Amino acid sequence: MKYISKSLVCGALAMFALTGMTSCSDDFLKEDAGHLYSDALLEDEAGALKMAAGLYANIRWHFGYEWAYGITLYGCDEFTNGADLTSECWNTYDNRLNPLDCTQALGAANKNCPAVSALWDQMYYGISTANLIISKADNVENEDSRNKALGEAHFLRGYNYYRLFAQYGGVALETEPANGNIKKNFTRATEEETLNFIISEFEEAYKMLPTKKWRGNGTWTKYTAAHFLAKALLYRQSERCAAWASKYDKNSDLNRVISLCDEVIAACPLAPDYWDLYAKWTGIDCPNEGLSEILMAAEHNEDKTTQGRFGNRTYNYFDPQFSNFSGGWVQRGQYIGGMDFQRCRPTEYTYSVFDNVNDARMWKTFKTVYGLNNAAKSIEDTQDKDGNVVQGIKSLYGLTDDQVPALGDEGIIFILNKKDDHRFDGNPYGTFGRGGDVHDFVNPRTGKWVPNAFVAFQDGQYVLNTYTGNTATSNVFCGINKTADGSRTGEKGDAHRDVIMARTGETYLVKAEAQVRMGNYQDAITTVNILRARGQWKDGENRSYYTDGSMAFLKADGGIDDNSTATATSVKKNKDFAGNILNNTEAYYASMTHTNTYYLSTGVEETTAASNLQISSYTKLPAEDEAVLSAIGASGDYERMLNFIFNERTRELLGEWNRWDELARTCLLVKRAKAFNPEAAPNVQDRHMYRPIPQKFIDTLQNPDGTNLSDADKKAWQNPGY
Repeated sequence: MKYISKSLVCGALAMFALTGMTSCSDDFLKEDAGHLYSDALLEDEAGALKMAAGLYANIRWHFGYEWAYGITLYGCDEFTNGADLTSECWNTYDNRLNPLDCTQALGAANKNCPAVSALWDQMYYGISTANLIISKADNVENEDSRNKALGEAHFLRGYNYYRLFAQYGGVALETEPANGNIKKNFTRATEEETLNFIISEFEEAYKMLPTKKWRGNGTWTKYTAAHFLAKALLYRQSERCAAWASKYDKNSDLNRVISLCDEVIAACPLAPDYWDLYAKWTGIDCPNEGLSEILMAAEHNEDKTTQGRFGNRTYNYFDPQFSNFSGGWVQRGQYIGGMDFQRCRPTEYTYSVFDNVNDARMWKTFKTVYGLNNAAKSIEDTQDKDGNVVQGIKSLYGLTDDQVPALGDEGIIFILNKKDDHRFDGNPYGTFGRGGDVHDFVNPRTGKWVPNAFVAFQDGQYVLNTYTGNTATSNVFCGINKTADGSRTGEKGDAHRDVIMARTGETYLVKAEAQVRMGNYQDAITTVNILRARGQWKDGENRSYYTDGSMAFLKADGGIDDNSTATATSVKKNKDFAGNILNNTEAYYASMTHTNTYYLSTGVEETTAASNLQISSYTKLPAEDEAVLSAIGASGDYERMLNFIFNERTRELLGEWNRWDELARTCLLVKRAKAFNPEAAPNVQDRHMYRPIPQKFIDTLQNPDGTNLSDADKKAWQNPGY
């Protein structure tokens, strides 16, 4: 984030002055206290562009706290909750997910539970600023500057309303600045009116935004607008809009979707390798943050003055709780790219939907090996101060000398095998388990005992959720690496990497879904095959190699610079078998093994040959897809192919912050959550395809004459079932 980072802070401060909104508790009803200064600022070309730059700060909110995953990933088919229950109600759809913000007094596990009003408030905050820019933009004489500022304002206003629409349905369409007035009378637009307004906003942005990233990485361009315009038009022809979508010509909408997608695909080609998007993140403002495939990103860096209220907290959400269950063998620190907050636990579906032999995306996404970075127990037996024998790992686990692991050997492994894999039935290599339990698994490939070893399937049953007793709150799972950040300078410090919000990989899937909706099923397969071609193993590729954004920690391991804490012993938890404390560089090398469990998980012979993920016909889908379609009872070409697209979305876009919105759009949420998310299944209902309108907003509303709304009027504002 180079250009924008220099102007964003000025724009954000100007935005705060104009809107009078500075904290997460502010809602969009708050008075626009600084409106008197708007004319002077927006008549100046530089001022207008700085104000527009400030709009970019609004999108950072999405990734600054627990709502990042709570409102986008929980309650779906791909992820469920771990043992941490901070946002549990968003996953289980229990009675705590209601119009009131869930506090500890109302049953929340802690004070960090995402509020139902959070998205509502923050989106209207950005909308308010966009309204101000649009209303004053005619004062800017320079046409190029005016169009750039207007294009960015229309885009953010359209995007924010898109997020509101996806979650709540019809909302209040506010298009004028507050101008110092506190407004409490609003009309709720219909879903049709709301979505059509969103489409018009993206159309305006599409016409006005330049094709070049003129601000630098992260700039919203014509192609950013084209991508979201295609998504909005696709939404209009999706199942959630079925009650009124017949007013709009289906073929016209879907052909426009395909045309827009083709424009994006031609101008913003895919990154050459799936690695490049997430795993090979080498440090702040690294080259891969400027990939042509990235259409929209929430930008971050190490500059505290541009951080605002919310830093990048996403590195907390995808790792298992390894520091808790590992028995001390694997310790956490900034040298490991993620914190083990164990929020998002992949479901059985998520592991199973990949072709684990031929799909390299699986092994470039899941972190299956943690290096042993602390000698938790002695090798040989010792005596305590009272003369009692304390068993070392050799006698405790029945190990021979050559089976004893060293620092940097495998401390935790996850074997992502298939349900029909019977190589581990009967425990031929020893029992699996956590480091705190007595087990004796010896990896047949290394000949070493592994302190923490877990297999996905054994005896034809899914067992990865059974290693901690309660399968509904397991903290043992194989997480994903898309947010790993080795540039953090504290164990719990904010991450500095950008968060990708839209990319051409999704554009292909939007196009493919439009083709499915038109009945052009084989064309959809052709489109998806382009993505799958990138996801194949390349000729000469080492299938057992692994990396992630942890590599940013050290220049010698591929990072741009050494982490400022590289030579420190700030964690002090990492020791070798002689009791010496490791510094962070030594802990990094012990932790980052650059290996995966590909061959142990698949059982295939070692090879560097290219693999093949191509699908020849929509009538012959891969075995992984057929298993999913069978589980949900999908029948008929349309239903089968629509669900196939969503399977491919998992393989391509896992954890990329839009699963709930997409499943709700297609009315697949309930069926797929019931089939694949055991924690969501008992409660999820059709009403959950909408979120409750925040009660604190409804309670503030008044009639035009200043009187309070009646109970019936309040009920009319609320979504059904809440």
